[in-house]
Amino acid sequence: MDLMRLLDELRVLSQNGLRYADNPYDEERYERILELTCRYYGEVLDLPSDDVRERFAAELGHVTPKVGAEAAVFDSAGRILLMRRADDGTWCLPCGWVDPNESPAEAAVRETREETGLDVSVTELVDVYHYAPSERFGPHGRVDVLYRCAVEGGSLERSHEGEALDYWEIADVPVWHKAHETYARAALDAATETFGQRSDCETND
Repeated sequence: MDLMRLLDELRVLSQNGLRYADNPYDEERYERILELTCRYYGEVLDLPSDDVRERFAAELGHVTPKVGAEAAVFDSAGRILLMRRADDGTWCLPCGWVDPNESPAEAAVRETREETGLDVSVTELVDVYHYAPSERFGPHGRVDVLYRCAVEGGSLERSHEGEALDYWEIADVPVWHKAHETYARAALDAATETFGQRSDCETND
């Protein structure tokens, strides 16, 4: 049994039910389902159920998957720019959640600036990925949008979110963050297909 998928479906049913319920009888039962869901989410993820409830309560309107944006930035040698995360020591592409009133492409550009100090422009939508809730990805369904980006200016400068910044050969990265190896390889394949060779991958490097 995929417990995380079950819990997420119950969570969505209960939260959407509370949004649209029009009588106390239904509200009470949807509230109880949400209470149980938070409790068991907490046990699976080793989080206090109150913390789980706060995360869910922050969602407004109809419950939908979270949307993230990732930026693949290559140097002239075909190496990809990665940040070593301060929270777990893994290496990731510049990435983050899409803010309200912001497109995924705008989020990719913003996150790259914040995390690396580089100003980039989006050159290509590489792919869109969907992940169901899981112990690996957390209690939310998510959609990640991957872009290939070109450097327009700025200089490498890590943020408080990272311990290091560097360009890497994909095969040499010691430990990847979640699905970011998949993203890196997909972006490199897209660049190779578009330009015919690695040396045409972008930056002003």
